[in-house]
Amino acid sequence: MSSQQQLPQRQQLPQRQQRRAVVTGIGVIAPNGVSTEAFWKATSEGMSVLDLVTREGCENLPLKVAGEVRDFDPAVLIEERYLVQTDRFTHFAMAAANLALDDARLGRADYNDSPFAVGVVTAAGSGGGEFGQRELQHLWGQGSKHVGPYQSIAWFYAASTGQISIRGGFKGPCGVVASDEAGGLDALAHAGRTIRRGTDAVVVGAAEAPLAPYSVVCQLGYDDLSKVEDPYRAYRPFTDAACGFVPAEGGAMLVVEEERAALDRGADVRAVVAGHAATFTGAGRWEESREGLAQAITGALEDARCAPEEVDVVFADAFGVPAADRAEALAIADALGRHAKAVPVTAPKTGTGRAYCGAPVLDAAAAVLSMEHGVVPPTPNVFEVSCDLDLVIVSARPAELRTALVLSRGLMGSNAALVLRQGSTGSPS
Repeated sequence: MSSQQQLPQRQQLPQRQQRRAVVTGIGVIAPNGVSTEAFWKATSEGMSVLDLVTREGCENLPLKVAGEVRDFDPAVLIEERYLVQTDRFTHFAMAAANLALDDARLGRADYNDSPFAVGVVTAAGSGGGEFGQRELQHLWGQGSKHVGPYQSIAWFYAASTGQISIRGGFKGPCGVVASDEAGGLDALAHAGRTIRRGTDAVVVGAAEAPLAPYSVVCQLGYDDLSKVEDPYRAYRPFTDAACGFVPAEGGAMLVVEEERAALDRGADVRAVVAGHAATFTGAGRWEESREGLAQAITGALEDARCAPEEVDVVFADAFGVPAADRAEALAIADALGRHAKAVPVTAPKTGTGRAYCGAPVLDAAAAVLSMEHGVVPPTPNVFEVSCDLDLVIVSARPAELRTALVLSRGLMGSNAALVLRQGSTGSPS
């Protein structure tokens, strides 16, 4: 290719870089709220909904406490033809996507003429365990003729992405991050990159349903899973009483759009997806996660062109294992320097449990809502902090919040950091 042919491409590059990914819609299906409004009310009030596991078949298993999504009727939000094809984790994702699209006021009329301008990205850590268990029981007890045709797809990690895109008529770039817990943040970053490459909108997020008996038995191999039977003591990160994490189901979906396209159709810009970075330090190597998480934080800040002292709140990973908690506190100090002692840190998931890939997306949703309401939500069930962090406990803290840092680590060793900036309904800069 000649230099004359290359020159126009170089001139066009800055134009593409000006495309910013912004959040215009939020949909939440969580243990503490089956809507964004209910989720935020419970989160800002520091409500804990951790309770004894009630799912059928789990009565005699060592896991006693979890964050269950109750009062959820998928038939209210999802048509029957989709329900019979899908697992509970996809029910959560589809319902949350409905809520996010409604919140963004993004309907078929907005993309009927350009369905390839809208994509879907989800993250998944466990897939459809409940659906798969049921059909395998039919196979074992009744024979192959009693296994439904959707067994081949309903358990699959990509099921939520596929069903959301089919139901919505979204034909743009679609994908799934089948990853560790930090994949929830990686999916948001993937959506942001997709926007910068030319797509107008992406429905993105994660929802999990890991509380079917088969799924719980798989998790029992995790040494870091809390076996404590008292819901108020089972998940207490950053304390001397830390004894592991509590699993949860549910998650969140966001509508992320190119800023100019969003403003042109009159949408509200709720936040900017400003920066992201990810690293890998290996399963169970919590001491090594200090360096990996610090590197992810530094990389995300650089990607966002954000100085450490600009961070106004940190949504912590809060694993609940002493070694992991110490490593996270040190990673925050390493990356933010002297500012680390001044920035408020919170972990709302101690009131709901960790919904694997859905957990950091719920944190991202909470971060957007925190910036909108000017308040840092508290960390439920934590009253005495043993790590050197300004952890917000007991009650919410009013604060002027322009920049939020969301952190996540996974059992298999992934680390990720996401920077969100305060939104604006004005013209893009």
